[in-house]
Amino acid sequence: MKWKPDYDSAASEYAKAAVAFKNAKQLDQAKEAYLNEAQAHTDNRAAIEQAGMMLKEMQRMPEAIQYIEKASMMYVENGTPDTAAMALDRAGKLIEPINLEKAVELYQKAASVFENEDRLRQAVELLGKASRLLVRARRFDEAAASIQKEKNIYKDIENYPTCFKKTIAQVLVHLHRNDFVAADRCVRESYSIPGFNSSEDCGAMEKLLEGYDQQDEDQVYSVCNSPLVKYMDNDYAKLALSLKVPGGGTKKKSPETPKNGDGGSRVEQDDDEYSGGLC
Repeated sequence: MKWKPDYDSAASEYAKAAVAFKNAKQLDQAKEAYLNEAQAHTDNRAAIEQAGMMLKEMQRMPEAIQYIEKASMMYVENGTPDTAAMALDRAGKLIEPINLEKAVELYQKAASVFENEDRLRQAVELLGKASRLLVRARRFDEAAASIQKEKNIYKDIENYPTCFKKTIAQVLVHLHRNDFVAADRCVRESYSIPGFNSSEDCGAMEKLLEGYDQQDEDQVYSVCNSPLVKYMDNDYAKLALSLKVPGGGTKKKSPETPKNGDGGSRVEQDDDEYSGGLC
């Protein structure tokens, strides 16, 4: 009459079964074994995350993300927030190719976990991932807010050169929002950041805004195609190349026609490429 369930032994056996099923490529059974292990251990967090990974292998990505999110919440409740944030980061990477919006949500959650633990460098790295995806999805209002949050954190940790780069990203996003005033304000507010006034970034943004305001496509084009902008993160570099000058003012000047015939035809093609006002 003193018999009682031995949950620890049961969990151990379920774990062994899960590994065996996984090795045998019987992923659905492996997932169930991991869930049974989690239940035997009163919702073992690692086992639940492993169940999610089995679903990932089965290409059942939305379900996989649900389990990984559940595990991350339990990591936080159990006092291991770093593990929770890393699980959310992994989940974001998994879902990013098929669902940008969900990936943004996961990266932002992971950033919040790190921020609550005062792990600002890790938090801002994840915010950067979210910002780039928002730009890629052309959700510019949200991207502008996300980049501003990044910039504030970089300023707090005194990483001023990265603040300069975030100002460039802000300007590009605001111009794509057709909000010249906000773009100009970002540059003016950045004057308070040590070293910005004398930086190459500041000069480039002042030149870009001047060209944009005067509808000078040639000037805007020269900034957007400069190494300073071209070698930023790919999503921002593409944003610069797709920037249009309102009103289609002064056209980009054509380079001098080379003497050989082949070169001449190539220049004509280049003229056609930018005739629509794309920078």
